[in-house]
Amino acid sequence: MSVTLCILGTLYGCDANLLKEGMMSEAMTVFSLGFTKKNAEQFFQLLRANQVKTVLDVRLNNVSQLAGFAKRDDLAFFLREVANIDYVAMPNWAPTESLMKQYKNGDIAAERFEDEFMDLMAQRNIERDVPHALLEHGCLLCSEHEPYQCHRRLVLQYLQQHSDLNLDIRHLL
Repeated sequence: MSVTLCILGTLYGCDANLLKEGMMSEAMTVFSLGFTKKNAEQFFQLLRANQVKTVLDVRLNNVSQLAGFAKRDDLAFFLREVANIDYVAMPNWAPTESLMKQYKNGDIAAERFEDEFMDLMAQRNIERDVPHALLEHGCLLCSEHEPYQCHRRLVLQYLQQHSDLNLDIRHLL
C-alpha cells in the first residue's frame, strides 16, 4: 500500500484499504428546499441555478390546496415543462400523520419528534431504498421555509449516518 493512501486514510479518518479499493466515494451533492415564502419564480430559479435534476417530494400531504403551485400534480408538470426537472414522490420519507400532528399541536417537543422520526426511518429502512441516481443533484422538497424545523433535514441527516452515501448537503433558502 502506498504512503499516500496511508496519509489520506489518517487525514480523513478512514481505512486506507478502502481508499485503495475505491470505496471512498466522491461527495454527492443533494439539496433541500421548502416552497413556502417563495413565489413560483423564486422557487424555479433556485432549482435551475443549482442545476437540480430531480425533486424528491418528502411531504406528508402533497395534494393540499394550500400548496399552490407546489401541489403534487401541478408541480410535476411545472418542473418538467419550466425547468426540465424530474419529480418523484417519496411518501416513505415523511413522518406519519399522527407524529406530525403531535408535533404541530405542541404535544411533543422538537427533540422527541426528531427521535421518533429517526426511529421511524430506521423501522422503514429508508437507507435500503435510496435512489442513488436520483439523489445526485436531487432536492428534497417540503413546505417549511427553513430546514432547521423540518423533517427534510432529518431525512438527509439519517441517510448520511445510515448509508454508504457521502452527501454534500446544501439547504436552499
